[in-house]
Amino acid sequence: MSSSHAPSAANRCFVCGPDNPIGLHLTFRLEDGACVSEFTPGENHQGYPGVVHGGMIYSALDDVMANWLYLRGARAYTARCEIRYRKPARAGEELLLVGRQTARKRKLVEMEGTATRASDGEVVATATATFVVIDEEEFAGVGSE
Repeated sequence: MSSSHAPSAANRCFVCGPDNPIGLHLTFRLEDGACVSEFTPGENHQGYPGVVHGGMIYSALDDVMANWLYLRGARAYTARCEIRYRKPARAGEELLLVGRQTARKRKLVEMEGTATRASDGEVVATATATFVVIDEEEFAGVGSE
């Protein structure tokens, strides 16, 4: 599928909203059963000098997992998320984001997300999360690839 901006309901989203003046402006797309995006953090995304703040990595991973559902037409909220930081991310260094479903039971969807350095393939962070789908009927039509 081609690149997609967030639907109008999320235009102000910090991560993907095209109308958020201080947002990350990430775009998400579905590829081979996963949701993918690229994120190149800048100097404004740092914690310690030169190192990307963990909250920025978390936000990007949360959204790549959430958009696996959102781009399929299901709206959901993050109920729980656990993240493991493995390597530092540096300002100016492109990260590849991948989110995919690992399990599903009624309104609960288990997801996993990975942020990998584009330059060397090193895993920067991994996350697992549970999302709660707002409308179970709306979710019934969402594929479980």
